Amino acid sequence: MSDAPTTKPDYRSTVFLPKTDFPMKAGLPQKEPLILAKWQEGDIYGQVRKSRAGREKFILHDGPPYANGDMHIGHALNHILKDMVVRTQTLLGKDAPYITGWDCHGLPIEWKVEEQYRKKKLNKDEVPVKEFRAECRAYAQHWVDVQREQLKRLGIGGNWDKPYLTMDFKAEGTIVSELYKFAESGQLYRGAKPVMWSPVEKTALAEAEIEYEDITSTQIDVAFEIVESPIPELVGAYAVVWTTTPWTIPVNQAIAYGPEIDYALLKYEDENEKVLGRFLVATELKEAFQQRIEPLLRQSLDEFGTLIGGIEEFYFGPALAGTIARHPMHHLGGFFAKPRPFLPGEFVTTDSGTGLVHMAPDHGEDDFELCKAHGIDPVFAVEGDGKYREDWLWLGGQGSVINPKFNAPDGPINNDLREAGALLAASFDYQHSYPHSWRSKAKVIYRCTPQWFVAMDKPLGHHHFKTRAEKRWENEGGALIDGAHVSDDESATLRQLAMTAIAETRFVPEKGRNRIGSMVEGRPDWVLSRQRAWGVPIAVFVERKTGKLLVDHEVNERIVAAIKAEGVDAWDDERAQEYLGNAYNAEDYERVTDILDVWFDSGCTHVFTLESGHWPEQRWPADLYLEGSDQHRGWFQSSLLESCGTRGRAPYDAVLTHGFTMDSKGMKMSKSLGNTISPLDLMRDYGADILRLWALSVDFTEDHRIGKEILAGVGDQYRKLRNSFRYLLGALDGFSEEERIGFEEMPELERYMLALTAHLNARLEQAVVDFDFNTYVRTLTDFCNDDLSAFFFDIRKDSLYCDAPADPKRRAYRTVLDTLFHALVRWAAPVLVFTSEEVWGTRYPDAASVHLLDWPEIDTIWRDDALEEKWAALRKLRVEVTEAIEPLRREKIIGSSLEAEVTVPSDADPALLAELFIVSSVSRGDAITVTKTGKHKCGRCWRLLPEVREDGDLCARCEEVVNG
Repeated sequence: MSDAPTTKPDYRSTVFLPKTDFPMKAGLPQKEPLILAKWQEGDIYGQVRKSRAGREKFILHDGPPYANGDMHIGHALNHILKDMVVRTQTLLGKDAPYITGWDCHGLPIEWKVEEQYRKKKLNKDEVPVKEFRAECRAYAQHWVDVQREQLKRLGIGGNWDKPYLTMDFKAEGTIVSELYKFAESGQLYRGAKPVMWSPVEKTALAEAEIEYEDITSTQIDVAFEIVESPIPELVGAYAVVWTTTPWTIPVNQAIAYGPEIDYALLKYEDENEKVLGRFLVATELKEAFQQRIEPLLRQSLDEFGTLIGGIEEFYFGPALAGTIARHPMHHLGGFFAKPRPFLPGEFVTTDSGTGLVHMAPDHGEDDFELCKAHGIDPVFAVEGDGKYREDWLWLGGQGSVINPKFNAPDGPINNDLREAGALLAASFDYQHSYPHSWRSKAKVIYRCTPQWFVAMDKPLGHHHFKTRAEKRWENEGGALIDGAHVSDDESATLRQLAMTAIAETRFVPEKGRNRIGSMVEGRPDWVLSRQRAWGVPIAVFVERKTGKLLVDHEVNERIVAAIKAEGVDAWDDERAQEYLGNAYNAEDYERVTDILDVWFDSGCTHVFTLESGHWPEQRWPADLYLEGSDQHRGWFQSSLLESCGTRGRAPYDAVLTHGFTMDSKGMKMSKSLGNTISPLDLMRDYGADILRLWALSVDFTEDHRIGKEILAGVGDQYRKLRNSFRYLLGALDGFSEEERIGFEEMPELERYMLALTAHLNARLEQAVVDFDFNTYVRTLTDFCNDDLSAFFFDIRKDSLYCDAPADPKRRAYRTVLDTLFHALVRWAAPVLVFTSEEVWGTRYPDAASVHLLDWPEIDTIWRDDALEEKWAALRKLRVEVTEAIEPLRREKIIGSSLEAEVTVPSDADPALLAELFIVSSVSRGDAITVTKTGKHKCGRCWRLLPEVREDGDLCARCEEVVNG
C-alpha cells in the first residue's frame, strides 16, 4: 500500500456560478451611439407616446436654449434634469411628451452675423435688411441642428423631428398676435424714459441681459454756483455735486437735495481773510469732502499761506426749496444758460458724495421721475452710439460716453470743467459694481429714448381669464372647451396678477418664490422694444398727427395672417396700405420698425407650443418649467408677465430651478481662466451615462462642481451600479417562471429584502414628486451597494452557488433577484438611459425597449415594519461581529470569516446568525468573542462544518447536490 496522499476531487464544475455575457467594462463612448442609432431607427419616442396615449398628462415645457454655439455644461445639466423629469413621470405611467425648442431671434445671433461682416470689412447697415435677416435665420438654423445632435447624444428623449423654433413663421405670427392682446387691452404704450442701453450694440437691453462687474471709475466734485435762494447767504456760494459718471454733467438739468438731510455751508479763506470758496454739502459728508478738495484749495494760497476752513451755517433740507443754481458751462448759452432748480429727492442719501445729486433725466430713473414731476423733460443729447449729438453745444459729436479716457480726470469733460473753475476734485480711484452687456461685455448706460412698454400698474379692465380652479385649457381644434371665465376684478393690474400667480405657484426650491417675487414687486414697466433688425417686429401703426397707437382688430388680423405665412419680412412699408385697408391712409400713419425684446418671444412659447394645436399631445398650462436660477429674471418672469397679461395666470403650475456648474475649486467657469469643461469632451472620454449620473447626483438646486476627481468618483459609483446589474444578470441565468416561489414560502431574509424594496419604492416615488433627484440617485445607489452587494448578495452567494436548483431557499433567492432586477432596471432607466437599455437587452434580447416599461409593481404585503426593525438590529450586530473578526484576519490567525466561531449576546437562531455573519458557527454568550474553528472545510462550498471529516470532503448538502 502506498503512503502517497490521496488526491481530492475538484468540485468547481459542480458549483452554480453566475453566467452572463454582460461585460464589466462598459465601453460607453463606443456603445452608446449604437444604442442611440437603434432608438432613432425604431422611433423610440413615438413608441413611448403610443404606449402612454390616453393616460394622465404631465407637461414639462422646454425653456428655449439660444441657438448660437455648441452645447456647454450648463446646457447638459439643464437637459439631463428635464429628461429625468420626463422619464420619471413617464415611468409612473403618465403621458409626458417633451417638445424641444430654441430661441432664434435677438441680438446674440445678430451680433455673431455682424462679427462675420466686420471680419470681411463690410458694413451691416449697407446690406438689405431682408438679406441680413436671412443670414441670421441661416445662422440660427445651423446651431439648432448642431445642438440637436449634441443633445440627442446625451440620451435626451424628445420630439427632435418637430421642435418649436421662435423663428418659425407661425410662431412669429403668434408672437405678434400676443402683442396685439396687450395693445387691445391698453397695456401697450410708447413712452420716453431711461432704459438700459448698450452704446456698442446700439439697442435697449432688458435686465436679464445685464451682468454686473467691479470697475474703477473717475469720481469728481463739481461746483454749481447758486444764483437765487430764499436763504440770502447761499447766493454766490456753490452747491457741490459728486458723480462717478462725468459724462452726465453735460446733460444736467437740476440738483436734488434730501428733505431729511442736514446741510452745512463750508467757508474757506486764507490768513488774510480772502475767501477761497463757500460750498454747500451734507453735514455728515463734510469731512470726506474736505479731504477731496483740500489739494485744490491749497493751490490758491500763496507759497506760505494758511488754509482756514469753518462752518458758516447749518440748514435743514426743506430750507433749500426754491434755491436755483447755474450750470458750470452756462456761458455756452442755450440749454446751459437755463436755471438749475433744487428739487427734493427722497432717494438722496449720505452714503457717499456730497448729499446733493445732479439730475440728468435722460440718464437715470430717479432723475427722470423727479424732473418729470417738476415739468423738466429729457433732451436726448446722447445718441445710440454713445456720442453727444452733433448740434449739442458742449462736446457735440464727441464720445463715446462709456470710454474711460473720455471720463478721465484729464479727459475733455473734466478739462472743460477745470477751465471753467468748477472742478473741485477729480480722481480715478472709485471702485464699484457697474452694469455690462453680457454679450459684448461693454458697459451700458441709462439712456432716455422713445420705447414701447407694457404697463405694470394699469388696470387691465374686463378680460377673459381662466380662474385658478378652472386652470386647464384643452385643445380641440384650437377651441377652449371647458368654459372660460370672465374676471370679476376689473381693477387688477399686471403686477397684481403676477404676484397672485407667484403665490399660487409651487417653487422648488422654495426660495425661488421670494426671488422672483421681489423682482416682480419692484420692477419697472416692461420695455418691449429693441432697435435691431433680427426679431419679431412691433407690428403696429401710430397716427402721425396725434402719436396715437392704432388699435384695430381687423388690421391686426391681416398682419398676423401675413407674418404666419411669410415670416417677419412681411412687415414692410410696401404693404402698409394692404394691412391698413380702406379705413386708413398709409400716409397718415407711422409704421413702427422696432423689434420685440427676445424675452417677449420666449415668453410666448407657451402659446404656440402648448395651445396652438401644432403639437396635439400638449396642453396648457404646463405642469413644470425648469431652468437655471438666473431665469427668475428671465424666462420664468417674461412667461409669467406675458401669460398674466393675456390669460390672467401663470403658464406653469410649478417652477424648478438649478444652480450653476463651477469648476472643481468652486470657481465660475471661464474661457479666459481655462477652466471650462465641455460635455462633448466628457461624453467622448467617459460616455453620456457618466455625465448623467454626475448631473443627477449633485445637489443641483445649489451651485455645484465638476472636475476630474469628481468624475472619477462618479465613475466608481457607476461601476458599482453596473456590477450590481452584472451580478443580477449572472445570478438569474436560466431563471424561469416554474422556479418562482410564493411570498409566504420565502425565508425571512428574502421577505426582509422585499420589505426594503417596498420601502425603497416609496422613497423613490417621493423623490420624483419632490424633483429631488439627488436623493433619488443616492437612495438607489446606497440600496445597491449597502443592501444588495455588501449584504444580501454576500450572504446568499453560498445558496446560489451550492444549493440544489430545486432547493426552496435558492428558488426564493432567485425569485427575489428577479423581482429586484425588474424594479432596479426600471428605476435606473431615467438615470442611466443607455446602460439600462443594455442591461434589459442582455436579459431580453427580443423585448421592446426598457423605456416603454412602467414603474415596478410593489405588493403591499411586502411592507413589514416589525421585520425591518428586527433585521436592522441583526445587521447592526453583523457589523459588530465583522469588526471583531477583522483583527484575527489582519494577524493571519484566520483566513476568512468562514473559519471563525463566534459567540454573541443574541437569542436569534444560531444557524440563521451563522449564515448572516458568514462564519462557521454561532453560539449564545454574554459578549462578542471570536475564535478559530477546528472544523474541516467542505471541498465544494468551503464552509467549515462538524460533519466534514477532513478538508476537501463534502458536507451533507454538497454531497446530496453532487450525487443528485
